Amino acid sequence: MREYPAISLLLTTTPSAVLAHADALRLDTLAEQAASRVPAELQPAAAPAVRRLHDLVCRARGGPAGHALAVFASAGTGALIRLPLPVRDRAVVDPTFATRDLVRALHRTPRHLVLALNARQARLFNGVADSLLPALTPAFPLQADRPAGDRSGRADRTRRSAAGSSGPDVGFLRRVDQVLGAYARLHPAPLVIVGDESVTTAFRQMSVNCARLAGVVRGNLVTSALPDLSARIRHTLDAYLHQREAEALALIDRRAGADRVASGMPAAWLAARTGRPEMLAVDETLFYPARLSDDGDTLTPATDAEHPAVIDDAVDELIELVLLRDGWVALTSPGALHQHGGVALALRRR
Repeated sequence: MREYPAISLLLTTTPSAVLAHADALRLDTLAEQAASRVPAELQPAAAPAVRRLHDLVCRARGGPAGHALAVFASAGTGALIRLPLPVRDRAVVDPTFATRDLVRALHRTPRHLVLALNARQARLFNGVADSLLPALTPAFPLQADRPAGDRSGRADRTRRSAAGSSGPDVGFLRRVDQVLGAYARLHPAPLVIVGDESVTTAFRQMSVNCARLAGVVRGNLVTSALPDLSARIRHTLDAYLHQREAEALALIDRRAGADRVASGMPAAWLAARTGRPEMLAVDETLFYPARLSDDGDTLTPATDAEHPAVIDDAVDELIELVLLRDGWVALTSPGALHQHGGVALALRRR
């Protein structure tokens, strides 16, 4: 979306039930900076965006706080988003919103599914950042059918077969896999499976819905409190994200061998506009103020970031362009893309 002014406020905050007074003062300062950066001749047209900005700031002052706060305001759009990661404090006034921290938060803690199961029960959760919520589907929670005459007590105990051997109820696990697949087709996301070794091993052997498996967490946690469950899967998600970074860098290497990588901001920008973006890898610490040519194809680095003609951070614009053109984005660790000037765009074949 391009609409001037698109005002973005990014602020690191202290997690609490209500935005801390010191954070509220810093937020007010950023809002004043943003309003003052709208050129005088555009002030009348910008009035709706500025009013929306002040309304959102008032809402933020009375609401809870996470690790960071993002406020987006234009004449037609407004959003107040609490982020799970600290940000670089700034006020941005551009034709598009400064969305890189949203991408970074999603890359750092992508939406994921958590399947917690034991021999007799299964629950499915949606995860966003560090929060888990029950999946909105009547299919879960799912209970195994108790055999006639079975009064064995605890529902999480492994069922004993007619031959006397014990093992997971394969029929139950198939039912779990079927309803998991139906949900995942509508809400695709990486999957974390939580359960004891015998159940998770049996489930993975027969499941047809583990193509996006992020990892397995051992333990019978079906009835655990959601904050405890979220904490238990954190390490698994971190390992999955490191793997995604490695996959992104490997893709860049493969495409470079086929001469299908544009390195550096100016080249990546032009390629994103004129080529077929496949994947954009960006150093998460890179910021690139720039001027854009009249034809929109050429980026020139700028040192006067607050000038109205300067894009505060062209990386945000590049990310949005790649996403709009059906590419995906990976933010990498500092220095991982040093040989590419911090930015590398892999291109599809024409």
